[in-house]
This record gives sequence, C-alpha cells and structure tokens, in this order.
Amino acid sequence: MSIIIKPIITEKITKDGEVFNRFGFIVDKRANKIQVKNAVEAAYGVSVVNVNTMNYRADRSVKYTKSGLITGKTNAYKKAVVQVKEGETIDFYNNI
Repeated sequence: MSIIIKPIITEKITKDGEVFNRFGFIVDKRANKIQVKNAVEAAYGVSVVNVNTMNYRADRSVKYTKSGLITGKTNAYKKAVVQVKEGETIDFYNNI
C-alpha cells in the first residue's frame, strides 16, 4: 500500500513550510498517523515531530442548465500535515 499519494503545494502550505517546518501531503484514506510518519521519514530522510490528519468528504454539486440537470462530485481524500524537526526541510522542487 502506497501511503503518500502526492504532496500539497499551495500558498498556505508553502508558507507553513518556511515558517513552521510543516508540509502537506495527500495520503491513503486507510493510513494512520504512525504509517504516515514512517512513510515521510523513509521517502524524504527527515525526522518527523508531529502529524495531523484530516478527512475531506466528497462535495456534490447540481447545475441547472438549458439542456437539463448536470450533477457531479469531487473526490474524497485524506490530508496529512507533517511537522519536521527544526533545521530540516523537504524540497519538492529539486529532483535529486
């Protein structure tokens, strides 16, 4: 089971990474905090201090158009915000 699906790169998470050493990831819905911690430490070679996880539900929408009703939904996902040890960082932009 692949725990880390992809990193989150937004303005807010990038600022948290610079100021508080916190980085965001979209992770598998079945993964717990210990599995997320071990996966980040193995993938990026950093020491993880704290892990916060959030479950996001699927948003459903209905649009009323001239041709009729259009329904849709977004995917549900789990987000993990990982705080690394002071002085360490994760660089998503450099391919080494």
